[in-house]
Amino acid sequence: MTLRGPPDERSPADLLSFGVVNLDKPPGPSSHQVSGWIRDAVSETLAESTADVTIDQAAHAGTLDPKVTGCLPVMLGDATRLAQVFLEGGKEYVTVLECHGPIPSDADRIVAEFDGPIYQKPPRKSAVSRRLRVRTIHDIDVLEREQRRLLLRVRCESGTYIRKLCHDLGLALGTGGHMGHLRRTATAPFDDTDLHTAFEFLDALSFWLEDDDPTSLYDIVDPAERILENVPNVVIAERAAREVANGAPVYAPGIRSVDDGIGTGDLLTCVTPDGAAVCLGTLVGDPEAQSGLVIDLERVLV
Repeated sequence: MTLRGPPDERSPADLLSFGVVNLDKPPGPSSHQVSGWIRDAVSETLAESTADVTIDQAAHAGTLDPKVTGCLPVMLGDATRLAQVFLEGGKEYVTVLECHGPIPSDADRIVAEFDGPIYQKPPRKSAVSRRLRVRTIHDIDVLEREQRRLLLRVRCESGTYIRKLCHDLGLALGTGGHMGHLRRTATAPFDDTDLHTAFEFLDALSFWLEDDDPTSLYDIVDPAERILENVPNVVIAERAAREVANGAPVYAPGIRSVDDGIGTGDLLTCVTPDGAAVCLGTLVGDPEAQSGLVIDLERVLV
Protein backbone atom coordinates (compact mmCIF):
# COMPACT_ATOMS: atom_id res chain seq x y z
CA MET A 1 0.00 0.00 0.00
CA THR A 2 1.41 3.38 -1.04
CA LEU A 3 0.66 6.56 0.90
CA ARG A 4 0.10 9.82 -0.93
CA GLY A 5 3.12 12.07 -1.28
CA PRO A 6 3.40 15.72 -0.25
CA PRO A 7 0.40 17.76 -1.44
CA ASP A 8 2.50 20.15 -3.54
CA GLU A 9 4.35 17.36 -5.35
CA ARG A 10 1.47 15.24 -6.64
CA SER A 11 0.97 14.23 -10.23
CA PRO A 12 -2.14 15.45 -12.08
CA ALA A 13 -3.68 11.99 -11.74
CA ASP A 14 -3.10 11.95 -7.97
CA LEU A 15 -4.48 15.47 -7.71
CA LEU A 16 -7.68 14.48 -9.49
CA SER A 17 -8.16 11.43 -7.28
CA PHE A 18 -7.91 13.51 -4.09
CA GLY A 19 -8.60 17.12 -5.03
CA VAL A 20 -11.06 19.99 -4.81
CA VAL A 21 -12.20 22.67 -7.26
CA ASN A 22 -13.49 25.99 -5.91
CA LEU A 23 -16.32 26.18 -8.42
CA ASP A 24 -18.32 29.29 -9.31
CA LYS A 25 -21.83 27.85 -9.45
CA PRO A 26 -23.98 29.40 -12.20
CA PRO A 27 -27.72 30.10 -11.86
CA GLY A 28 -30.01 27.35 -13.09
CA PRO A 29 -28.79 23.92 -11.96
CA SER A 30 -28.88 22.67 -8.39
CA SER A 31 -25.68 21.95 -6.48
CA HIS A 32 -26.33 18.24 -6.89
CA GLN A 33 -26.72 18.62 -10.65
CA VAL A 34 -23.47 20.59 -10.90
CA SER A 35 -21.41 18.03 -8.99
CA GLY A 36 -23.03 15.20 -10.96
CA TRP A 37 -22.21 16.92 -14.23
CA ILE A 38 -18.60 17.40 -13.14
CA ARG A 39 -18.35 13.73 -12.11
CA ASP A 40 -19.80 12.44 -15.39
CA ALA A 41 -17.81 14.82 -17.59
CA VAL A 42 -14.52 13.99 -15.89
CA SER A 43 -15.26 10.25 -15.93
CA GLU A 44 -16.10 10.28 -19.65
CA THR A 45 -13.09 12.44 -20.53
CA LEU A 46 -10.69 10.19 -18.65
CA ALA A 47 -12.26 7.05 -20.10
CA GLU A 48 -11.54 8.31 -23.62
CA SER A 49 -7.90 9.04 -22.75
CA THR A 50 -4.90 6.90 -21.94
CA ALA A 51 -4.54 8.39 -18.46
CA ASP A 52 -4.12 5.84 -15.68
CA VAL A 53 -6.79 7.35 -13.43
CA THR A 54 -10.55 7.01 -12.97
CA ILE A 55 -12.85 9.40 -11.12
CA ASP A 56 -16.31 8.08 -10.30
CA GLN A 57 -17.13 10.34 -7.36
CA ALA A 58 -17.73 14.06 -6.92
CA ALA A 59 -19.55 15.87 -4.14
CA HIS A 60 -20.39 19.48 -3.41
CA ALA A 61 -19.81 21.37 -0.18
CA GLY A 62 -23.06 22.90 1.02
CA THR A 63 -26.30 23.02 -0.94
CA LEU A 64 -27.16 26.07 -3.03
CA ASP A 65 -30.63 26.49 -4.56
CA PRO A 66 -30.82 26.55 -8.36
CA LYS A 67 -31.04 30.35 -8.62
CA VAL A 68 -28.18 30.95 -6.16
CA THR A 69 -24.65 31.51 -7.49
CA GLY A 70 -21.15 31.55 -6.08
CA CYS A 71 -18.72 29.52 -4.04
CA LEU A 72 -19.36 25.78 -4.40
CA PRO A 73 -16.27 23.66 -3.64
CA VAL A 74 -16.55 20.35 -5.51
CA MET A 75 -14.59 17.42 -4.09
CA LEU A 76 -13.16 14.80 -6.44
CA GLY A 77 -12.45 11.11 -5.82
CA ASP A 78 -11.49 10.25 -2.25
CA ALA A 79 -11.87 13.92 -1.28
CA THR A 80 -15.63 13.29 -1.10
CA ARG A 81 -14.93 11.70 2.28
CA LEU A 82 -14.23 15.19 3.64
CA ALA A 83 -17.75 16.55 3.06
CA GLN A 84 -18.49 16.60 6.81
CA VAL A 85 -15.77 19.21 7.37
CA PHE A 86 -17.88 21.84 5.60
CA LEU A 87 -20.67 21.33 8.12
CA GLU A 88 -18.45 22.97 10.73
CA GLY A 89 -17.25 25.99 8.75
CA GLY A 90 -18.92 29.39 8.49
CA LYS A 91 -20.56 30.82 5.37
CA GLU A 92 -20.68 34.28 3.81
CA TYR A 93 -23.34 35.61 1.45
CA VAL A 94 -24.16 38.77 -0.42
CA THR A 95 -27.90 39.19 -0.94
CA VAL A 96 -30.45 41.76 -2.04
CA LEU A 97 -33.25 42.42 0.44
CA GLU A 98 -36.32 43.53 -1.51
CA CYS A 99 -38.36 45.69 0.87
CA HIS A 100 -42.11 46.08 0.28
CA GLY A 101 -42.17 49.71 1.33
CA PRO A 102 -39.92 52.75 1.88
CA ILE A 103 -36.78 51.86 3.82
CA PRO A 104 -36.64 53.57 7.24
CA SER A 105 -33.76 55.94 7.96
CA ASP A 106 -32.48 53.75 10.82
CA ALA A 107 -32.32 50.60 8.69
CA ASP A 108 -28.62 50.07 9.44
CA ARG A 109 -29.33 49.98 13.18
CA ILE A 110 -32.25 47.57 12.77
CA VAL A 111 -30.24 45.24 10.56
CA ALA A 112 -27.31 45.28 13.01
CA GLU A 113 -29.62 43.97 15.76
CA PHE A 114 -29.62 40.62 13.96
CA ASP A 115 -25.97 40.05 14.91
CA GLY A 116 -25.66 37.08 17.22
CA PRO A 117 -27.90 34.05 17.81
CA ILE A 118 -31.30 34.06 16.10
CA TYR A 119 -34.21 31.61 15.98
CA GLN A 120 -35.06 30.05 12.63
CA LYS A 121 -37.49 27.42 11.41
CA PRO A 122 -36.46 25.82 8.09
CA PRO A 123 -38.78 26.62 5.15
CA ARG A 124 -41.36 24.09 3.97
CA LYS A 125 -39.27 23.02 0.96
CA SER A 126 -36.15 22.28 3.01
CA ALA A 127 -34.67 18.80 3.33
CA VAL A 128 -34.56 18.91 7.15
CA SER A 129 -37.31 18.74 9.76
CA ARG A 130 -39.06 22.05 10.41
CA ARG A 131 -38.06 22.46 14.04
CA LEU A 132 -37.23 25.80 15.61
CA ARG A 133 -33.48 26.08 16.01
CA VAL A 134 -30.78 28.62 16.79
CA ARG A 135 -28.28 29.86 14.22
CA THR A 136 -25.57 32.48 14.77
CA ILE A 137 -25.15 35.56 12.59
CA HIS A 138 -21.49 36.47 13.02
CA ASP A 139 -21.74 39.74 11.11
CA ILE A 140 -24.32 41.50 8.94
CA ASP A 141 -23.69 44.77 7.07
CA VAL A 142 -25.64 47.05 4.76
CA LEU A 143 -23.33 47.56 1.78
CA GLU A 144 -25.63 49.70 -0.37
CA ARG A 145 -29.21 50.95 -0.52
CA GLU A 146 -31.22 51.86 -3.58
CA GLN A 147 -34.90 52.83 -3.48
CA ARG A 148 -36.52 49.81 -1.78
CA ARG A 149 -33.50 47.51 -1.93
CA LEU A 150 -30.75 46.83 0.58
CA LEU A 151 -27.55 45.05 -0.44
CA LEU A 152 -26.42 42.97 2.53
CA ARG A 153 -23.32 40.97 3.41
CA VAL A 154 -24.01 38.18 5.90
CA ARG A 155 -21.41 36.05 7.67
CA CYS A 156 -23.16 33.23 9.46
CA GLU A 157 -23.15 29.74 10.87
CA SER A 158 -23.57 26.86 8.47
CA GLY A 159 -27.23 25.94 8.07
CA THR A 160 -28.56 29.52 8.23
CA TYR A 161 -31.44 30.18 5.83
CA ILE A 162 -30.85 33.54 4.17
CA ARG A 163 -34.32 33.58 2.63
CA LYS A 164 -35.87 33.29 6.10
CA LEU A 165 -33.45 35.91 7.42
CA CYS A 166 -34.57 38.36 4.72
CA HIS A 167 -38.21 37.71 5.59
CA ASP A 168 -37.54 38.43 9.27
CA LEU A 169 -35.52 41.56 8.41
CA GLY A 170 -38.44 42.85 6.38
CA LEU A 171 -40.73 42.41 9.38
CA ALA A 172 -38.26 44.17 11.68
CA LEU A 173 -37.96 47.10 9.23
CA GLY A 174 -41.74 47.43 9.21
CA THR A 175 -41.92 47.12 5.43
CA GLY A 176 -42.09 43.41 4.83
CA GLY A 177 -39.53 41.98 2.49
CA HIS A 178 -38.15 39.02 0.61
CA MET A 179 -34.81 37.81 -0.69
CA GLY A 180 -33.80 38.86 -4.18
CA HIS A 181 -30.52 37.72 -5.70
CA LEU A 182 -28.26 35.62 -3.48
CA ARG A 183 -24.60 34.79 -3.98
CA ARG A 184 -22.39 32.78 -1.65
CA THR A 185 -19.02 34.47 -1.36
CA ALA A 186 -17.36 32.07 1.08
CA THR A 187 -17.67 28.64 2.63
CA ALA A 188 -14.72 28.23 4.97
CA PRO A 189 -11.90 27.86 4.13
CA PHE A 190 -12.82 28.81 0.51
CA ASP A 191 -13.90 32.23 -0.73
CA ASP A 192 -14.59 34.03 -4.00
CA THR A 193 -11.01 35.21 -4.64
CA ASP A 194 -10.09 32.11 -6.69
CA LEU A 195 -13.32 30.80 -8.21
CA HIS A 196 -13.31 28.81 -11.45
CA THR A 197 -16.09 27.82 -13.80
CA ALA A 198 -16.84 24.24 -14.73
CA PHE A 199 -15.80 25.00 -18.30
CA GLU A 200 -12.41 26.29 -17.16
CA PHE A 201 -11.89 23.09 -15.20
CA LEU A 202 -12.77 20.84 -18.15
CA ASP A 203 -10.57 22.91 -20.48
CA ALA A 204 -7.67 22.45 -18.05
CA LEU A 205 -8.34 18.72 -18.03
CA SER A 206 -8.21 18.66 -21.83
CA PHE A 207 -4.96 20.65 -21.93
CA TRP A 208 -3.36 18.04 -19.70
CA LEU A 209 -4.70 15.01 -21.57
CA GLU A 210 -4.32 16.30 -25.13
CA ASP A 211 -1.32 18.64 -24.90
CA ASP A 212 0.49 17.13 -21.90
CA ASP A 213 0.28 20.55 -20.23
CA PRO A 214 -1.00 20.32 -16.62
CA THR A 215 -0.29 23.99 -15.80
CA SER A 216 -3.94 25.08 -15.83
CA LEU A 217 -4.99 21.95 -13.95
CA TYR A 218 -2.56 22.76 -11.13
CA ASP A 219 -3.97 26.31 -11.05
CA ILE A 220 -7.58 25.12 -10.73
CA VAL A 221 -7.49 21.87 -8.73
CA ASP A 222 -6.19 22.08 -5.16
CA PRO A 223 -4.99 19.13 -3.08
CA ALA A 224 -7.84 18.03 -0.82
CA GLU A 225 -5.75 19.06 2.19
CA ARG A 226 -6.89 22.62 1.50
CA ILE A 227 -10.32 21.63 2.82
CA LEU A 228 -8.66 20.86 6.15
CA GLU A 229 -6.92 24.22 6.66
CA ASN A 230 -9.10 25.06 9.68
CA VAL A 231 -8.99 21.57 11.21
CA PRO A 232 -6.17 21.00 13.75
CA ASN A 233 -3.46 18.51 12.80
CA VAL A 234 -1.79 15.59 14.50
CA VAL A 235 1.38 14.44 12.77
CA ILE A 236 1.79 10.66 12.86
CA ALA A 237 4.67 8.45 11.78
CA GLU A 238 4.54 6.81 8.36
CA ARG A 239 4.27 3.37 9.94
CA ALA A 240 1.26 4.51 11.96
CA ALA A 241 -0.24 6.01 8.79
CA ARG A 242 -0.01 2.63 7.06
CA GLU A 243 -1.82 1.01 9.98
CA VAL A 244 -4.52 3.69 9.84
CA ALA A 245 -4.98 2.95 6.13
CA ASN A 246 -5.90 -0.59 7.18
CA GLY A 247 -8.43 0.64 9.75
CA ALA A 248 -6.34 0.77 12.94
CA PRO A 249 -6.73 3.70 15.37
CA VAL A 250 -3.77 5.82 16.41
CA TYR A 251 -1.82 4.86 19.53
CA ALA A 252 0.56 7.07 21.48
CA PRO A 253 3.84 5.69 20.04
CA GLY A 254 2.78 6.70 16.53
CA ILE A 255 2.31 10.39 17.32
CA ARG A 256 5.01 12.88 16.38
CA SER A 257 3.38 16.26 17.18
CA VAL A 258 -0.01 17.77 18.04
CA ASP A 259 -1.39 21.25 17.26
CA ASP A 260 -2.13 23.41 20.29
CA GLY A 261 -5.66 23.64 21.63
CA ILE A 262 -7.02 20.21 20.68
CA GLY A 263 -9.39 18.90 23.33
CA THR A 264 -10.98 15.54 24.01
CA GLY A 265 -13.66 14.80 21.41
CA ASP A 266 -12.45 17.43 18.93
CA LEU A 267 -12.36 16.64 15.23
CA LEU A 268 -8.79 16.55 13.91
CA THR A 269 -6.74 15.48 10.91
CA CYS A 270 -3.92 12.96 11.06
CA VAL A 271 -1.18 13.80 8.57
CA THR A 272 2.14 12.24 7.64
CA PRO A 273 5.36 14.18 8.33
CA ASP A 274 5.27 15.54 4.75
CA GLY A 275 1.72 16.90 5.16
CA ALA A 276 -0.41 14.26 3.42
CA ALA A 277 -3.81 13.73 5.06
CA VAL A 278 -4.42 10.18 6.29
CA CYS A 279 -7.67 10.32 8.25
CA LEU A 280 -10.15 12.36 10.22
CA GLY A 281 -10.39 11.40 13.87
CA THR A 282 -11.30 12.47 17.37
CA LEU A 283 -9.01 12.80 20.36
CA VAL A 284 -9.85 10.22 23.03
CA GLY A 285 -6.59 9.89 24.96
CA ASP A 286 -3.50 11.76 26.10
CA PRO A 287 -1.20 12.44 23.12
CA GLU A 288 1.75 12.86 25.48
CA ALA A 289 1.31 9.42 27.03
CA GLN A 290 3.80 6.64 26.38
CA SER A 291 1.14 4.11 25.45
CA GLY A 292 -2.58 3.67 24.89
CA LEU A 293 -5.24 4.68 22.39
CA VAL A 294 -5.15 8.40 21.50
CA ILE A 295 -7.20 8.92 18.33
CA ASP A 296 -10.35 7.15 17.19
CA LEU A 297 -10.95 7.11 13.44
CA GLU A 298 -13.84 9.04 11.90
CA ARG A 299 -12.98 8.68 8.21
CA VAL A 300 -9.96 7.05 6.53
CA LEU A 301 -8.71 9.11 3.56
CA VAL A 302 -6.25 6.67 1.95
